[in-house]
Amino acid sequence: MKIMSKESVLKAKSFDFAIRIIKLNQYLREKHSEYQLSQQILRAGTSVGAMVREAEHAESRRDFLHKLNIGLKEINECGYWLDLLSATNYLDKRMYESIRKDCVELLKMLIASIKTTKTKNKTQENYHLSSL
Repeated sequence: MKIMSKESVLKAKSFDFAIRIIKLNQYLREKHSEYQLSQQILRAGTSVGAMVREAEHAESRRDFLHKLNIGLKEINECGYWLDLLSATNYLDKRMYESIRKDCVELLKMLIASIKTTKTKNKTQENYHLSSL
């Protein structure tokens, strides 16, 4: 399935977010000697981009939606870890707000892409049924 321009933005932003998460992981390990939470956020934060990349070459619209939905779950989980790191003072307010803003932006983009794809599916199904 060919990725459209909106998904190309999603692809770039999810990649940039993964880089920030990797740097956050390094910061948490080096500055705070924190290994458990940093591994959790590393896994969730980097898997979003991986799911977007997998969706790029999905076998079907259903597979495309499935990959984006997994990415949505992962970015939501990442938000949880960010909130927890902030609440436990591993992240200062400035750091937290900056990366949390990117997290929310990705969350919204994934929701929009999923809704758009579902709408297109319904439109195509209705067209197919009306042509019978």
